[in-house]
Amino acid sequence: MSAPDPHPSLRVVESCAVIAVLRAPTPELALQAIDTLIDVGINGIEVTFTTPDAPQVIAETIARHGNKACVGAGTVLTARQVGAAADAGARFLVSPGTEANLARAMTETGLLTMTGALTPTEVMLATSLGVDIIKIFPGSLGGASYLNSLRGPFPEARFMPTGGVTADNIGGWFASGAVAVGAGGELVPAAALKRNDMGDIADRAQLFVDALVACGKRGETP
Repeated sequence: MSAPDPHPSLRVVESCAVIAVLRAPTPELALQAIDTLIDVGINGIEVTFTTPDAPQVIAETIARHGNKACVGAGTVLTARQVGAAADAGARFLVSPGTEANLARAMTETGLLTMTGALTPTEVMLATSLGVDIIKIFPGSLGGASYLNSLRGPFPEARFMPTGGVTADNIGGWFASGAVAVGAGGELVPAAALKRNDMGDIADRAQLFVDALVACGKRGETP
């Protein structure tokens, strides 16, 4: 089963290489964390809808950083959230699973669309719905070797593992064929956000940037 034609924003996501999955308790902490990540060199930002006022955070990030950041919406669960994210200026949409009606609403926006899958059946469904990137979630269940196995029957599919991605194992994910990776708690821990510890987040972001350099996947300005 062939992958859909490349979306114009696909190159941008690939150049970012790491998409930071942000689940912040307040909009203010979300924006501080985003500023910190971008300053260090993590330019791919996924603002999840578990973050209060997620569309406003997306819009404010774009106002602050412009094309320096590639900002999208994550944990998209409803068509209403799809519309709100698109109106806020999101460049990509991410859902943790693949539900046909929701996936269609996402692709109809014309934005880069990523939906979650784990099994071959789910990968086939996502591909048939025209999803641009298949989010392997949770990636920690199978690891990089599982992604490598999936690429056997689906060589043209584009995969982005999320969940269990660390600075130490990121090279293995790319070696197994990931076009990008999503990093949540290992990059932006809930505890660091809660205590407003931007130094911890900056240190973690630097580890990811260093790991990208080591495996030949430098983050580039979109």
